[in-house]
Amino acid sequence: QVQLVESGGGLVQAGGSLKVSCAASGGTFSRYALGWFRLAPGKEREFVARISSGGGISHYTDSVKGRFTISRDNDKSTVYLQMNSLKPEDTAVYYCAADPGNVVRTTPSGYAYWGQGTQVTVSS
Repeated sequence: QVQLVESGGGLVQAGGSLKVSCAASGGTFSRYALGWFRLAPGKEREFVARISSGGGISHYTDSVKGRFTISRDNDKSTVYLQMNSLKPEDTAVYYCAADPGNVVRTTPSGYAYWGQGTQVTVSS
């Protein structure tokens, strides 16, 4: 059983930056691929980024490519999402999730463990 706890959300102006973190406990962190999803009011949960278990391969949704960077520190059992050039449409609750599989997944199904989320609000 893996527990995930996000932190680092907050309020930022458009064009600004924010880095959210997700700390894991209770499992072998390096065995899992990690993903970030977001949920905005009135919308479905959306894939943002994913990083492989070893950290060498990452994927992003098109709307964040070039602005967001996912990374992980397996020694600290933590995954990060660096968000630059933020836009009001990035406003959402951001969730991290752990996937024990190796197939790249961009939908919530297959991610076995989820954090409680952290709110990111971008003002215009």
